[in-house]
Amino acid sequence: MAECAQTGENRPRSIGGRGERVSKRAKVVVCESLSAEAERWLRGRCEVSTSGQDEADLLRALAGAHGLVVRTYTQVTADVLRGAPNLRVVGRAGVGIDNIDLSECRSRGIIVVYRPDANTQAVVEFVTAAVTGALRPPPRVTRPMSFEDWQTMRTNAAVARQMSERTLGVLGLGRIGRRIAEVARVIGFRTIYHDLRDVPPHERAGAEPVPMDDLFRLSDVLSVHVDGRASNRRLISERWINLMKADVLFVNTSRGFVVDARALARFLAANPEAGAYLDVHDPEPVDASYPLLGMPNAHLSPHVAGRTDAALREMSWVVRDVVAVLEGHAPEFPAPDQ
Repeated sequence: MAECAQTGENRPRSIGGRGERVSKRAKVVVCESLSAEAERWLRGRCEVSTSGQDEADLLRALAGAHGLVVRTYTQVTADVLRGAPNLRVVGRAGVGIDNIDLSECRSRGIIVVYRPDANTQAVVEFVTAAVTGALRPPPRVTRPMSFEDWQTMRTNAAVARQMSERTLGVLGLGRIGRRIAEVARVIGFRTIYHDLRDVPPHERAGAEPVPMDDLFRLSDVLSVHVDGRASNRRLISERWINLMKADVLFVNTSRGFVVDARALARFLAANPEAGAYLDVHDPEPVDASYPLLGMPNAHLSPHVAGRTDAALREMSWVVRDVVAVLEGHAPEFPAPDQ
């Protein structure tokens, strides 16, 4: 991933003077939404306007704008950037930055900032709840019962294997993947992972590195945490999917496009004991042609793993780095190289 230029001749000029509060001459466009507190903070420092996600609306709003703040669904394309000659900074109120053309930003000296750890806790909680709920679903008593029915319910509630007898695999041992491995190890899972980079032992949270094919073959639970780089599109192809165990629990909270949805649908149809928890999809929202829609062993949720109030507030504070750039300061969280 490529970081937008921050030094030398491409450094954006200070709108309000280096070290000064940004004046009302600094114009920032906000798409989607921010927390009320972060928006008030930004409005106290800049002239703020809002825009819809449609490219034509965005181009109209960006006329004369110095900053842009987006969330998940606004596409910051080369055409958008070319139509915003005064733009100096793009803030992504979230973690992924694949909806922003980083190469075009770099060529125009536009800094991209984001909040890389804002929703880690929220996503880890979501994955943990999905996995534990699927492997140990608690039965619920809803009526008076005879002793025989009570005993039958208790008998049927017994699970074949504890989590301490299972292997949890993590594809992508970044911030979230590492925390998932840490939580899984504390629960008692054997944890394994695969990552493109050579992760130092002290960053593995006790997980064992394995080749990609072993990750898919050995995992009883497989949780996906890869980034949105173009090379990850359809990364999880039919080849890898067909290596999975017939009763695997597959969880994806990363990007919808990393999974071949049709291949996964075929696998789930052929293996009714398998299950999938999918919070991200391609496209979003899903349409009638989505192959996983309505499958009894596919649990689909509407991209909500990172949506806790605390995470949304933390993501919104990308505005601090937006203002820092407009004031001529280095941001705390510039987009990494791509």
